[in-house]
Amino acid sequence: MLLEAVYHRPKLNWAYAYDQETIHLRLRTKKNDITEVYAWTGDKYDWSSTQELVPMEKMISDSMFDYWECTAKPLFRRMRYGFLLKDETESIWMTENDFQKERPKNSDRLFDFPFINPADVFTVPAWVKDTVFYQIFPERFANGDPSNDPENVLPWGGKPERDNFFGGDLQGVIDHLDHLSELGITGIYFTPIFAATTNHKYDTEDYMKIDPHFGDTDTLKRLVKACHDRGIRVLLDAVFNHSGRTFSPFVDVREKGEQSNYKDWFHIREYPLEVRDGIPTYDTFGFEPLMPKLNTEHPEVKEYLLKVAEYWIKEVGIDGWRLDVANEVDHQFWRDFRRVVKAVNPDAYILGEIWHESSPWLQGDQFDAVMNYPFTEAVLDFVVRGTLDAQGFANAIGKQMSRYPLQATEVAFNLLDSHDTARLLTLCEDNKNKMRLAALFQFTYSGTPCIYYGDEVGMDGANDPDCRKCMEWDPEKQDLQLFEFYKKLIQVRADHPALRTGSLQFLIAEREGTKLAYERRLDDESVLVLLNNDSTTQTLSVPVEEKAWTDAFTGSTWKAQRGKLTVKLAPYGYAVLYPAE
Repeated sequence: MLLEAVYHRPKLNWAYAYDQETIHLRLRTKKNDITEVYAWTGDKYDWSSTQELVPMEKMISDSMFDYWECTAKPLFRRMRYGFLLKDETESIWMTENDFQKERPKNSDRLFDFPFINPADVFTVPAWVKDTVFYQIFPERFANGDPSNDPENVLPWGGKPERDNFFGGDLQGVIDHLDHLSELGITGIYFTPIFAATTNHKYDTEDYMKIDPHFGDTDTLKRLVKACHDRGIRVLLDAVFNHSGRTFSPFVDVREKGEQSNYKDWFHIREYPLEVRDGIPTYDTFGFEPLMPKLNTEHPEVKEYLLKVAEYWIKEVGIDGWRLDVANEVDHQFWRDFRRVVKAVNPDAYILGEIWHESSPWLQGDQFDAVMNYPFTEAVLDFVVRGTLDAQGFANAIGKQMSRYPLQATEVAFNLLDSHDTARLLTLCEDNKNKMRLAALFQFTYSGTPCIYYGDEVGMDGANDPDCRKCMEWDPEKQDLQLFEFYKKLIQVRADHPALRTGSLQFLIAEREGTKLAYERRLDDESVLVLLNNDSTTQTLSVPVEEKAWTDAFTGSTWKAQRGKLTVKLAPYGYAVLYPAE
């Protein structure tokens, strides 16, 4: 055994309460080095009569390590524990301090999970696990009320630029909710809708006012009610890292300089406020002078923004917040944000925009989830760019799953494109078979999948601003076959709980190859997913127990022979199979 590779900490994603009765333990070992792992558990006040060896399952692997996991339900919500590691030649006991060949005589030097205090349990909104989100960029979705159009509004469908307007608004969303319901959407994420000067609205002018070109508070109330009547949740975008240049406190600082009562609301390095050699004399988002960074540690700023967060949940009934540039805001602000939001609605979804590893924000005291860009990049690297083989992709997914507690993975926001990236179809170089394959993995993986508006009808677009085209509403210009694919994909996910919250085991992940197969299992339900990420027809064979399997998309039946199921897949083909009745 390579003991140097063995790792565990009694916190974070390695030892945590999944609910008020259950503890999850994880252990890392060198890949393919150890054959058996047990958690040695018991009550610290009655060790002799409660000790138990709990088998650990190999949860997932990456390129270097295996990750083992087990579940324990201690009778009195507390637990001492160590680990027993076995290979073909030896057994090793792991304590809090060292490794030893002999079983420890008592529990004094084992790891300690002191108590499952309900207040410490990382609790996420259960509804998110079953939700399919749809991202809407309001200015480009639909123009439902021409009376609120901006000046110089352009005809619908023109070329998007960073500074032009086409008149999209909230009434336009209300008018097209049938489209989303038919597709199977159960959640909408809106980019900012508050008063601002740009078409994207990330330069907030007034956090307490709906942008007049989108409607007003009554319009939003009608929209939220219409969505809720259809079983659709609503997530708004909170831009609390920075405001806009026309935000009244910043206007006051611009006018009065150091004499302004609001000067400490921002991070000002030097007066006057100006841009020198492309760099503002005050902190901003990036180096964008239109977006001055807010000082969220200032009591007045914090009080104002937390009232904003509370107000829109109370007043309108939104179901949560997506938090822009969340990793550049101090952690204490987000702790207070969670406290305020969950007090108003314990079931609200708090989603942070972070593009990298996000453990510091996913400990139960800040966000429920983050936008899962590492997932995005792994799928694109495998299916679209071809820079990962199947084994490399499985390893990337394994690493991602190992990073967070299970409850965070179950509500992770899994996207393949957005208003900040090129569209999926464009990334796939207009190859819709590749696009379907990428979406297939997205919808058969844990977390909540999100479709960027228009992807379902074949919209393309390069990076911003081209990815922000007007929604295509002409049926003659929509890819209705692609729409039907997404509709079926959503239905398949809804029909099989294992695809949403089941365990994941890779069955085939070829090194230097393109064949991928995995099983999603939840209790007695098993679903097999097979992918051929290649321009050539390929045959995949996986070991199975059941004799016959039904394809969730075609309804056809595949029969196993001698404990193996063999399936031929077309180029970029796939199969989602469940046991035939």
